[in-house]
Amino acid sequence: MKIISVVGARPNFMKIAPFIKEIAKYNKAYNNKIHHILVHTGQHYDDRMSKAFFQALGIPEADINLEIGSGTHAEQVGHTMIRFEEVIRNEKPDWVVVVGDVNATLACSVTAKKEWIKCCHIEAGLRSNDITMPEEVNRLVTDRLSDLLLTPDRLSIENLKKEGVKSNRIEFVGNIMIDTLEANRSVATSLNISEIIKRNYKSGCEEFSGEFALMTLHRPSNVDSREIFEPIIRFILDVVANDFHVIWPIHPRALKLLEEFSLLSIVNKHPRITLLNPLNYHDMLRLNMDAKIMLTDSGGLQEECTILGTPCLTLRWNTERPITLREHGGASVLVGNNIERISKEYLNTINLEQKSQRPELWDGNTADRCLDAIINFKSE
Repeated sequence: MKIISVVGARPNFMKIAPFIKEIAKYNKAYNNKIHHILVHTGQHYDDRMSKAFFQALGIPEADINLEIGSGTHAEQVGHTMIRFEEVIRNEKPDWVVVVGDVNATLACSVTAKKEWIKCCHIEAGLRSNDITMPEEVNRLVTDRLSDLLLTPDRLSIENLKKEGVKSNRIEFVGNIMIDTLEANRSVATSLNISEIIKRNYKSGCEEFSGEFALMTLHRPSNVDSREIFEPIIRFILDVVANDFHVIWPIHPRALKLLEEFSLLSIVNKHPRITLLNPLNYHDMLRLNMDAKIMLTDSGGLQEECTILGTPCLTLRWNTERPITLREHGGASVLVGNNIERISKEYLNTINLEQKSQRPELWDGNTADRCLDAIINFKSE
């Protein structure tokens, strides 16, 4: 059996690492029955950080790098399809495995089906029900085309069934991101937080002590408009930083707009805010373990907070991961970017006891179930 796995950006790396390790484990037991090829589309803007994630997570160097680079959504999808079509015709795989919801996921699933190659989607069935999100379009199209849909939770199964997907195409396997978390928990635990800050320091307060809040922001809906971004920043300065030291690994997009809106100097002068460069996986996991509260618009961090028990304010109006919300037993609450709602939920959240939750099959063994589902797949 020949399998091509595809990654395009950092969110994919944490999802593909356990799958690659499971294939290696299977091949050791069954005399290399699976020929695996890793394709990196090169979608990510920061090649240095991509390499750092590969090394940290034990992902072998990609067999093929399409070197697509940055661009509009149409440019990335179009260029990826052209390059990936050539790969498929040369390699003639039995399966193409895509993960998550980045442009590479969409482009490679479309190309696989046009070439009559079976496609498997790991992390299928997630829905935000917000078609204005590019990721939602990617999820919908990928799930419509894929032969095998591997879901992280039962809510995702219900989404697929409502869309008319037949049961034989759906397999409940759990969350593969948690495989990565569990495999790297001990490494992250051994790290020193002060050393993480020194190693990744960007600007702001250099001295750190006491309890801290952790923040990440990168979505255009939160940072592109001054009318939205500045009130969030003022809330962080005036309220959150009054209760905790604030550690902010800052996304290049957010940094650029802080400068453009003349807010960076104000943030840097605050005595309880520290800006860090983008972090590797282990450093971010270590900070999440000790944070008293997380403020984020990242989907993956919502999942990590649920397992770690870190109370989380999700600065979005919707989420494709409702299993992470408190009403479903998770650690997160949606607050959007309305300051009144953020303030209200913040006051409720800082008094919550940190309590780890583990949704069904989020047990660190999802990759094993993924590979088993592919090997034993029977189409109608």
